[in-house]
Amino acid sequence: MAHDALSPVGRVAAGWRGLPVAARIAAIYALARLATTAIMLIVAAGSPPDSRFGADPTLADYVLGWDAQWYWLVAFEGYPSELPVDERGVVRENAWAFMPVYAHLANVLGFGVWGIGALIVSLGAGYIACLALHALLARRVEADAALWAVALFASAPLAALFQVGYAESLFLAFLMLALLALSARRWGWLYLLIPLMGYTRPGVLAFALLLGLYGIHRWLRRREDPLPGAHILHILALGALAVAVGFSWQIFAAIATGMPSAYLETELAWRRGWIPGIEAFVPLEGWIRAAPLWFSLWGLPGWLGYVALALLVVGVAAALFAPAVRRLGPEIRLWAASYVLYLLAVFFPQSSTFRLLLPLSPLWGAAPRSRIGRWIALALCLAGQWLWIALMYGSGNTYWQVP
Repeated sequence: MAHDALSPVGRVAAGWRGLPVAARIAAIYALARLATTAIMLIVAAGSPPDSRFGADPTLADYVLGWDAQWYWLVAFEGYPSELPVDERGVVRENAWAFMPVYAHLANVLGFGVWGIGALIVSLGAGYIACLALHALLARRVEADAALWAVALFASAPLAALFQVGYAESLFLAFLMLALLALSARRWGWLYLLIPLMGYTRPGVLAFALLLGLYGIHRWLRRREDPLPGAHILHILALGALAVAVGFSWQIFAAIATGMPSAYLETELAWRRGWIPGIEAFVPLEGWIRAAPLWFSLWGLPGWLGYVALALLVVGVAAALFAPAVRRLGPEIRLWAASYVLYLLAVFFPQSSTFRLLLPLSPLWGAAPRSRIGRWIALALCLAGQWLWIALMYGSGNTYWQVP
């Protein structure tokens, strides 16, 4: 034992365990960002001339690529008072689909150099999300399991979003803090975090559903876990706030443009690129119409798409009852269920689906618990990163290569 304690490996291990948790998470996050940067540089060096970014793109090109252009537009030009339309009078893609918090925060922190501010916000928010995720999971799982969940989260296949001009990183920071506040029953923080989430990215209506389900859960368990009247009032008030924030953006867009359906028409503009002729938003329609579409694009019978969709729904529902997920506690499980239902109700599945799954990241706490399983999961995450960056940034030149 003494020999092991004096060995280099033993000293490194002891030193690592002696570091504050925040420092260990910082080291993990920094290593993950270095790995992502290395992948980006290698992908950029091999970028073909017909890539969306051309040959030999820089990291700055990637930071400012894709949806970052929309956030830049929001920061410097705001939102249109007149919606752009095509030759048929149908609303086209425009800035109303992108919320303002990330765009303006990046502008402030970058002192007007938006790309630098975007990088600062994404990197900083990613670290905060890691800290909050660890604190959330440490309430339910062992210390090493919580730290490994952070490592997998920071190295996940779409971890490049922690260092490009997308709002996902900031939304995840607010979300992890909100779930932590709910788990700790720190209601006051939620009155701040819910509006911040709602005006950073769409998805706060899923949090409203979570609060409703959480209230039912607490009511059913009130004998084992007392439910004071103050808690009931907070849950109801916060649920109402989340609903109000979730629908307020539609009202703002309607007032600014004079068009009651301005926001929904804007969101449908992206969907109409896949299925022309959509007249109005109908809940659940996106997945139902996409199922046969994708299978026909792959040269398969459309009915297989419905079978695949049914199996997907059943599989996800079953996964939420797996022992490893149940161990994470009701807040994470109910959030996962709420967010999945939200995606089924409002989203049209396409290549961005993987990005929109990021709010399910608290489920990393259910990752393998064996040492070999964890290292395999980490290797798969890094391989997934390479593939995603190569397809979405290295190429990004066809309809299914959109992050």
